[in-house]
Amino acid sequence: MSGDAAMRTLGDNFPVPTFDDSAWVTPKPLSQAKVAIVTSAAIHTTADERFAPGDTGFRFVPRAARDLVLGHWSPNFDRTGFALDLNVVFPIDRLEELATEGTIGSVAPRHVAFAGNQPDDVATIIHDTGPAAAAELKADGVDIVILTPV
Repeated sequence: MSGDAAMRTLGDNFPVPTFDDSAWVTPKPLSQAKVAIVTSAAIHTTADERFAPGDTGFRFVPRAARDLVLGHWSPNFDRTGFALDLNVVFPIDRLEELATEGTIGSVAPRHVAFAGNQPDDVATIIHDTGPAAAAELKADGVDIVILTPV
């Protein structure tokens, strides 16, 4: 069995949790929604503190920022796509285009980046820094987030 087939078989048989209550809410229509990006690419501006190994914090990325650094510390991470086009991991220019076209209402004033390459402590992100980042985006009036896992 190929690696891909083995992974598909594993996924088909992986237990999935069930929940009594759904966390789903019905968002505004896209044409009225303020949209933010939440990425695990560990990006940050050149002025921000770098992400350290095991860093469970987050960085805000201002809407206009384009002087971004890809903060993954693994030497095995391929940075080629990011080097060629920021939008591969952080599709900010595509969001701006969607706002200009009227497909979305607006682009959020800031976005959020986490370091996705977490070896151990995801509980802190789940219970602390993730909800803190979400509260900040909610305070900014964000209706919808685009998740860009890297």
